[in-house]
Amino acid sequence: MATLNYNHLRYFWAVAHDGNLTRTAERLNVTQSALSVQIRKLEERLGHALFERRGRQLHLTEAGRIALDHADAIFAAGEELVGTLRGTGAARQALRVGALATLSRNFQIAFLRPLLGLTDIELILRSGGAAELLRALEALSLDVVLVNQAPARDALTPFVAHRLAEQPVSLVGTPERLAHGATSLAERLRDHPVILPSADTGIRTGFDALADRFGITPQIVAEVEDMAMMRLLAREGVGLAVLPPIVVKDEIESGMLVECDQLPGIAETFYAVTIERRFPNPLLRPLLHAGVA
Repeated sequence: MATLNYNHLRYFWAVAHDGNLTRTAERLNVTQSALSVQIRKLEERLGHALFERRGRQLHLTEAGRIALDHADAIFAAGEELVGTLRGTGAARQALRVGALATLSRNFQIAFLRPLLGLTDIELILRSGGAAELLRALEALSLDVVLVNQAPARDALTPFVAHRLAEQPVSLVGTPERLAHGATSLAERLRDHPVILPSADTGIRTGFDALADRFGITPQIVAEVEDMAMMRLLAREGVGLAVLPPIVVKDEIESGMLVECDQLPGIAETFYAVTIERRFPNPLLRPLLHAGVA
């Protein structure tokens, strides 16, 4: 079996990072045709197309994304060898994770915990809106996206939503705010201002229905998209926050906040969204099977 030609790989690596054949050819002082020949030879050696052309743009195929990951590791190892002579020879693996910007940081840490501290694994973390992250997943720029609502699936968007955990939703507040007065859930909702997630969330829909059943018009002190901000407002004692206790796990354990009531019938479900791939990232499987406690 013929060995891999690393000159071919380096040319591919350069084009993959530039995203433009013409620009790479000019930078490397070679002709476009010569560059194309080198990449075609690499594709023949690997048995897979590495690029697909969409209009005038080159886009990596799934095999191309995997080849780029390996090329990055190969050439980074070469630079380390030359620069420090301390390379161990162990191949580093990368996992690209996208997470909804409003998602609980504690949940994210719990999901990633099996990989934390492993020196041969690099975690690349990105946050943003659901639509933006799912587009990146489709483009193979991410391996997994963490969300709290499963995306729609059809023939054109073959997302796979792995249900990781379901967390109850509670009223959470400072000990001082809860020290006196109301003793039942309905009384607390009447007597205290509340910090709520925004109206387009499942938690908010469930809370509004619960308040309606109680015949209560809640005193809304804040409507917040970001769970981290809800956590901070709850710590300031401005009201009772409606959120999953995992968001304020550390504060509850320290006694800074108290979980006073679970809200019946309201929960937040966490999903890890992947896409059907011929070459899935092997780091994902143990995370998906472990779930989140």
